[in-house]
Amino acid sequence: MVARSSTGPSEELEHFIEQFLSAVCDNSRRHILEYLSDLPGKENVPAESSVGEIADHLGLANSTTSEHLKQLLQMNLLLAQKHGKRTFYRLRNHELVQSFHDLMYSLKSHYHRHVLPPVQ
Repeated sequence: MVARSSTGPSEELEHFIEQFLSAVCDNSRRHILEYLSDLPGKENVPAESSVGEIADHLGLANSTTSEHLKQLLQMNLLLAQKHGKRTFYRLRNHELVQSFHDLMYSLKSHYHRHVLPPVQ
């Protein structure tokens, strides 16, 4: 365990970071965030998508997709809104999701420059 100085991150912040990374580093949840980020929105209306649309796009079962969406909702990365019997999801924290996407882009660039050691 890493010792924390009095000016270091609080235990609550450390826990949040761990939960966030655990949530977004799952490939399916990462792809959900990418999909919702790439949806074209309309003027003053954020882009949103239903469980079925997200599941179809990712090739997942609706039940599996719902579980992934539940975890992203718990991290306050998404908002859910009912329209009749269907629930639609959209990004809630664009800044945090965009920062994560920027990190993914940097990791891909780093990888493609062959900076990483070969997998053994």
